[in-house]
Amino acid sequence: MGGAVSAGEDNDELIDNLKEAQYIRTELVEQAFRAIDRADYYLEEFKDNAYKDLAWKHGNIHLSAPCIYSEVMEALDLQPGLSFLNLGSGTGYLSSMVGLILGPFGVNHGVELHSDVIEYAKQKLDFFIKTSDSFDKFEFCEPSFVIGNCLEISPDCTQYDRVYCGAGVQKEHEDYMKNLLKVGGILVMPLEEKLTKITRTGPSAWETKKILAVSFAPLIQPNHTDSGKSRLVHLPPVAVRSLQDLARIAIRGTIKKIIHQEAMSKAGNGLKNPPRFKRRRVRRRRMETIVFLDKEVFASRISSPSDDNNNSEDVEEERPEEEESKPSELKPDPPVNFLREKVLSLPLPDPLKYYLLYYREK
Repeated sequence: MGGAVSAGEDNDELIDNLKEAQYIRTELVEQAFRAIDRADYYLEEFKDNAYKDLAWKHGNIHLSAPCIYSEVMEALDLQPGLSFLNLGSGTGYLSSMVGLILGPFGVNHGVELHSDVIEYAKQKLDFFIKTSDSFDKFEFCEPSFVIGNCLEISPDCTQYDRVYCGAGVQKEHEDYMKNLLKVGGILVMPLEEKLTKITRTGPSAWETKKILAVSFAPLIQPNHTDSGKSRLVHLPPVAVRSLQDLARIAIRGTIKKIIHQEAMSKAGNGLKNPPRFKRRRVRRRRMETIVFLDKEVFASRISSPSDDNNNSEDVEEERPEEEESKPSELKPDPPVNFLREKVLSLPLPDPLKYYLLYYREK
C-alpha cells in the first residue's frame, strides 16, 4: 500500500513528483499547488506525513491524497472570474488553491457539515493570507464557508460554473448535483466509486467522463427536524466589491506590471539568470490502480514485469547549471517579495501601505 508518487521532502518536491507522474499537467494548477504548502493544513504533530501522497484524517478534519486533489483541479478546468462551489469544503486547502486561479472577480463558496472544521478552515485561511509570501504573487478570491448539509441547499440558490463534491455521491443524488451547474459548467464528484467529470452542455444535456477509481466516504444524509422539514442551507450572496477593494486590486496590479517590466529590462541588459539548484526528480510513473482502506483513498501502483527487470534507481538529481564545485550545503536565498518592497517604498501614509498589503504580518 502506498502513494501514486514518491514522498517528497518538501512541498515543491511533492509537486515535482506529481508533475512527473502526470497528475499535474497545466501551469495554472502547478502554480496553485506550489503557492500553498500542504503541511500548513496539518496539525503540528502530523506534519511529517504532509508530503506523502496519502489521505489524512483526524477527527472531522480530512485531506484527500495529493494525487486526487491534482486530478480534481485539472478536471475542473478553472479560469479567472468563474464561480466555484465546494461541497464538503473541509480544511479549505482545495478552496484556497482554487481561489488563486479564480482571481479577485471570481466567486468561491464552500459548504461544510461540521462547525469545528469550518473554524479550522478559517484559521488556516487567515494564516495563509497573513504570512505566506505566495499570497502576493496572486490576486486572491477568498473562500466563504457556510455550515450545513450540502444535500439541503436552498432551491433558489444561484448556479455555479464549477462544482466539486468531496464525498461519495449516491446515484439518487446525481441529478441534484447536476442542477447546481450553469450551462457550460463542470461538476467533479465521486460517483459509483469513480471520480467523475460531468459537463453541462445544455439545459438538459450532459457529457460524462470517468477519471479515476476512488473510494470516498458517502455523503451524510440530512437529519430532518421534528417537523419533518429540512434545514435549508443558504449560500453566501454574490457580493459586489467596494470601491476601496477595486482600487487596491488595480494598484497592486499596476505595481506588479512595473516590477515585471523592470525585471525584463534588467534581463535585457545581460544579467545572468540565477543558478538552478538541485531538486530530486523521480522517474515518471503511471498509476494503474487504487488501494482502499477504511474508506480512505490511497493511490497505488501495481508493479509490472518491466518494473521487475529494471533495478535502476527511481530517484535522479539535476546538476546545477553553474560549476559543480559549489559546496553541497549551499542553499538558495529566500525569495524576495518585490511587491511588498515596492509598496513599502511608496510615498504614502503607513495605513494606506498596510491596506495595500492586506495588513500582512510579513
